Amino acid sequence: MVVAVKTLRCGALVREARRRHGLGQAELAKRLGTSQPAISRIERNQVSPTVETLERILNVLGETLHVSTLPLSLPAPGAGNQSIAELRADYKLSSEERLAQAAQLSEVATELAAQAEAG
Repeated sequence: MVVAVKTLRCGALVREARRRHGLGQAELAKRLGTSQPAISRIERNQVSPTVETLERILNVLGETLHVSTLPLSLPAPGAGNQSIAELRADYKLSSEERLAQAAQLSEVATELAAQAEAG
């Protein structure tokens, strides 16, 4: 099963996989030959495991890691119809430009709602 996510931190990935398999942090740590605090640090995103470590954790749980890439010109999974490059361009807008953009979107939404009510 392929799941598209906007952003997924390694901690959430490990925690969700561990919970799916009904394991506590201590049991997972025991299976990996590490400590419960080490698992806790990963799950709280205090440390970011290497890809190899992440794969090892998932393998112990009977899962595997699937990683893919996506060109910036394509829409991000779950991000609607804007490309990643377009989304990044919005980060460069000033506060005033963002407010103007939000006002324009609000006007469009108001017009669409009024048209929908009019039938």
